[in-house]
Amino acid sequence: MLDEVEGWLRRRSWSAADRPLRTLCAAKEAAGAAGTVSVVLPALDEESTVGGIVSVIRRELMERVPLVDELVVLDSGSGDRTAEVAAAAGARVVHRDAILPRVPSVPGKGEVLWRSLLVTSGEIVCFVDADLREFSADFVSGIVGPLLTDPDLQLVKAMYDRPLETEGAVVPAGGGRVTELVARPLLNLHWPQLAGFVQPLGGEYAARRSLLERLHFPTGYGVELGLLVDALGEAGLDALAQVDVGVRHHRHQDGQALGRMAATIYRTALERLVRTGRLKGEDDLVRPLLTQFSRTAAERPGQGGGFAPHTHAVPALERPPMTSVPEYRARRAA
Repeated sequence: MLDEVEGWLRRRSWSAADRPLRTLCAAKEAAGAAGTVSVVLPALDEESTVGGIVSVIRRELMERVPLVDELVVLDSGSGDRTAEVAAAAGARVVHRDAILPRVPSVPGKGEVLWRSLLVTSGEIVCFVDADLREFSADFVSGIVGPLLTDPDLQLVKAMYDRPLETEGAVVPAGGGRVTELVARPLLNLHWPQLAGFVQPLGGEYAARRSLLERLHFPTGYGVELGLLVDALGEAGLDALAQVDVGVRHHRHQDGQALGRMAATIYRTALERLVRTGRLKGEDDLVRPLLTQFSRTAAERPGQGGGFAPHTHAVPALERPPMTSVPEYRARRAA
């Protein structure tokens, strides 16, 4: 690890308990408009968990203490009761397609995070995944806190234990497989200043609007890696930090879904290496397709069947910095 990163770990890594709520509320009041906080939950078919998360944030951080000013659930086109459950729990629900309708929306988490900047007003924006179970308000207060108490900070990510829970078994440190197999090697090899982040792909992070509005947003699963790398380039390592919020329980995806996620993250990294001139950008350098295989049924009884290939595009679409969008500039100027 670089000496710079070792020093950063000592200075810029904390626990949520280091900043009690009374301290944060005092800092928020002192900050005035600069301390306004919007919490955004991107959600796609999360009716089983989104209501509980919204209820905790509303009760603990809006009613008991006035830390969060705005709580928005961004619906990515759910086919279940996600929007209804979130609204009943106390969130403002906005559908992805209702935001900036002149730009047709595409599927992907990064797409709704980008669009959320147009329907929120807080100068601090906090993103929280909507599939978390056993949710604690520390996931919000922990990562918002350093931004309220330290004006030099620009982006704060949550760090946590991530157990793998499958078929009744629990592997304490078995979660975050894409992080360990793809994202961490990429960051250590190409952006070693970011090697100190415990959960670089974690979906819980807070940042100043003034930073987010200057960044490109990959529309898919590469958004977390892309924002982290770009924030390093835009603000520098010492403007980034991380906070321990305990344990993250959430739904795990199957191996093929993780493979598609990994390919998208890898391509997001390549796009940044090309953009900064650290890698050639010839068309034949990257083939943006991923082929996976599934077992097929046997044609005759007693036969083992075979394997069928399925090829998926590896998307690279990115949305431009929000400051380049006329509607956003007009909204901020109003």
